[in-house]
Amino acid sequence: MMRRQIKTLATAAALAAAGLVTATAITACGTSEQTPGTAASASAPAGTQAGAQDSYSYYRSMMGGGARGWMMGPAGYRWMTGVTGVPGWMRGGHFPAFMMGSGMMGTGTSADPGKFMGRLWADAPGPRVTPAQAARAGTQIPPGAHINQAARTITFTTGSVRLAAVASPAGGPDETFRIAGMVNPKITVPPGAQVSIQVINADPDTAHGLVITKGQSQSSWMPMMTSRPAFTGSALWFLGNPTTAGMHTGTLTFTAAAPGTYHYLCPVPGHAQKGMTGLFTVSNTS
Repeated sequence: MMRRQIKTLATAAALAAAGLVTATAITACGTSEQTPGTAASASAPAGTQAGAQDSYSYYRSMMGGGARGWMMGPAGYRWMTGVTGVPGWMRGGHFPAFMMGSGMMGTGTSADPGKFMGRLWADAPGPRVTPAQAARAGTQIPPGAHINQAARTITFTTGSVRLAAVASPAGGPDETFRIAGMVNPKITVPPGAQVSIQVINADPDTAHGLVITKGQSQSSWMPMMTSRPAFTGSALWFLGNPTTAGMHTGTLTFTAAAPGTYHYLCPVPGHAQKGMTGLFTVSNTS
């Protein structure tokens, strides 16, 4: 297998684009039972949702015909992307032996896999917004929210929570989220709230995502190795670089079922360490 194709597979697994195999997200890699090198005409494997076949076609166009057969089939797809839950590499804690090797995943914490993945998925299918729309989304006050600019807090008391998070916004600190005009604010929602978070990648040269996690893992270079998503549906693994067609966007939708203190963060290795993280609390405030 060519080095570029191996690195593509390894990095795709490492970033685990699970949350993107939906109609509202953009960069998942779908697949089928076809053998490598054939046209992408079959349907995506069971368990995927709308939009997976377009993503599969894009994935195959990037991979060419050199990928290992099992990685192009349903089993490899589910292992890489976590279609039915947490990605397999997170559960197992290691990659297949043929993926391992010097230099394939960079040189430790000095390398940013987001640079590679951002370029690779820049032209992936899916919804986009204009820079003007992204700027408005990053500053808009969510309906039903109580804002404290000085304390950098957003508090909801309603059962429906809708907000937008812009990754590395123009004019703001790099490697941060802008939400309601604030940098990485603390977000509090009531137990049982139905939460919808639109994520927009405004970074011109790096992939970003957003995951609500358990535990205190935001200081880890690869936080998703030690802390899984807190709620079903609370993970959007990465969005590619903006292009002239617009900025990639995707939406997390989940129920904040269990009270507690969690973190939202960018799961791309190294990004939470650089500041892409904030508190997400599920608590009654009234």
